[in-house]
Amino acid sequence: MMLRKKAKNMTAEAFETLTKANRCDRCGAQAYVRVVLPTGGELYFCAHHNKAHEEKLRQAALRIHDESARVDEEAAL
Repeated sequence: MMLRKKAKNMTAEAFETLTKANRCDRCGAQAYVRVVLPTGGELYFCAHHNKAHEEKLRQAALRIHDESARVDEEAAL
């Protein structure tokens, strides 16, 4: 998994919408979930891997930005 470092004073409002350029750190698919760790690092997950690891991520995360509802919206297009 790739760990990205961000500013420690990031707030929930600072989250930008995830784009097709954001890729899952587990499989490389489009990421719909950004997990911010207490260390300031970030992990990105597709909806599948977020669901598979959701319990552990919630325990470890400082903040989770979840746009996985977009999967159904985009599938309907």
